[in-house]
Amino acid sequence: MMAPAATALGVDLRVLVEGPTTSAAQVVRDAPVGTPAEADAVLDLVQGPPVADVLTFEHEHIPAATIAAVEAVGVPVRPGPGALLHAQDKRAMRESLEALGAPCPRWAPVPDARALEEFLAASGGEAVVKTVRGGYDGKGVRVVRGADEVADWFAAAADGGPALLVEEKVPFVRELAVLLARRPSGEVRVWPVVETVQVGGVCAEVLAPAPGLDPEVGREAVAAAVAVAEGLDVTGVLAVEMFELAPAAATARDGASGRVLVNELAMRPHNSGHWTIDGAVTSQFEQHLRAVLDLPLGETTARTPWSVMANVLGSSLDRLTDALPAVLAADPGAKVHLYGKEVRPGRKLGHVTVSGDDLPAVRGRAARAAALLRGEQSATA
Repeated sequence: MMAPAATALGVDLRVLVEGPTTSAAQVVRDAPVGTPAEADAVLDLVQGPPVADVLTFEHEHIPAATIAAVEAVGVPVRPGPGALLHAQDKRAMRESLEALGAPCPRWAPVPDARALEEFLAASGGEAVVKTVRGGYDGKGVRVVRGADEVADWFAAAADGGPALLVEEKVPFVRELAVLLARRPSGEVRVWPVVETVQVGGVCAEVLAPAPGLDPEVGREAVAAAVAVAEGLDVTGVLAVEMFELAPAAATARDGASGRVLVNELAMRPHNSGHWTIDGAVTSQFEQHLRAVLDLPLGETTARTPWSVMANVLGSSLDRLTDALPAVLAADPGAKVHLYGKEVRPGRKLGHVTVSGDDLPAVRGRAARAAALLRGEQSATA
């Protein structure tokens, strides 16, 4: 999804792909095969010819040794390793966010079952356990009432697997996301705060802007996200996923009045920002390129009052393109983005964005289009 923006800006992309049929390999001409764990493959990528101006990433799972090898040959890595660590390691993230004064859920490292049981006893008997590394899209996250529910994770940790931490189960009213971009020279641009709707721990829908958002809560969310970006020296696009608390729940937290808590960080273009491709003056993909190349950032205002992005999570169709005639005939205003991925249950295969003046109508149109792409021919609002 970065390729069209790169073409428009005259930026040459060279992308390391896991295989010749992956999504990026289908749209980028210069796409050698390799993985981030293969430092030599990454060095070949950046050394060209020609030598790359910058190396950036589409996911966080990049070994520190690979980044160090790239920096050693003089190619900038953005976001840098110091920032990227906080998207890779949840304990490092929580420790640094606390040091920055960012609002966070109560949490603790849990080296053993006893530590977890103590946290549960002090937190109403229910909490959220996460693996410190490796989790995404609901993986590596469990809501538990007893340490026995993560006994397999404790055993894995004892064998060298990822350590665990525990967080309070936050009584949130909805999930928000603040998407911003920051360039090395310090300029920051922020898109409207959005609401994200999760199904099974996976983002299914994004409403832009977040409907009915109290302006003060919006300012609080943006301020927290900008403080994180600046405090961690993030460059490129940053998504800060947050919980919005009800006023009473916020006040109950030691008398505090803040109504957002930072949940997760993603230092890359993010699912919560896919709506910007069609719904904002500058898409997150163009902005990421501008940011990592230290170019002036683009305008982030929305083009219409409302945009709704609906993910296509799995399909009964062998080829999603078979549904295009029905989708495009039913709603000529729907913008379809297919990722060229092999169909698997629950897999993110694409998304649909619909923009307009009436939120319920826009939301229904996006949902119907996504349902048709999932093979649900009788989809209704």
